Amino acid sequence: MIDQTEKWPTGCESVSAVMVLRYLGIDISVDRFIQSFLPKRAMHLTQSAELVGDICIGTGPDPNEYFAGDPYSEAAFGCYPGVIVKALNAVFKSFSAPYRAVDGTGEHHEVYCRSIDEGLPVIYWATLYFEPAVYGPKWQIAGTQRTLTWQSREHCLVLTGYNDEQLLYYLNDPWNHRGKLAVPQTLCEKRHKEQGSRAVIIEEIK
Repeated sequence: MIDQTEKWPTGCESVSAVMVLRYLGIDISVDRFIQSFLPKRAMHLTQSAELVGDICIGTGPDPNEYFAGDPYSEAAFGCYPGVIVKALNAVFKSFSAPYRAVDGTGEHHEVYCRSIDEGLPVIYWATLYFEPAVYGPKWQIAGTQRTLTWQSREHCLVLTGYNDEQLLYYLNDPWNHRGKLAVPQTLCEKRHKEQGSRAVIIEEIK
């Protein structure tokens, strides 16, 4: 368990990735992961990052390709599985580790549970405090005519276990010292879906 709150206020994806890496026996710090492996690009804001709704706040990267902003900054946003997959696979290559990361977006929770049964936790997108996602803000993707609408309260955690008798999922939540959580499966699945059913699955190369 690593807490992001003091040093990496918008670094939930990186902190969750490093939790998984350390579980796999790869000795890497969050700072090294962010500075050496995480693809990231700056936001160029004309309005506050805290605005929500159908408001364009400036330009920034596609979060499927780059972390939007700086994980050390409260004004940054985040990223989606493609970015973490690229970063993790670069780490695995650097450490000669027998694993690969794959984009698990859209998979059923049964797939995540099978991964957990194999001893491989899942990097899992949901929302802060499991509260409803909020629409907006949006920004223009730099160098294109496309705009992207961000779902605020985006959060990344590590799915570590499940209990089908009590209908619970177990997660490591890096935000605000929340630590290890047991969350009702229906609530967890609802918030996961609101964030695009995004996930990263780790596979062992045999």
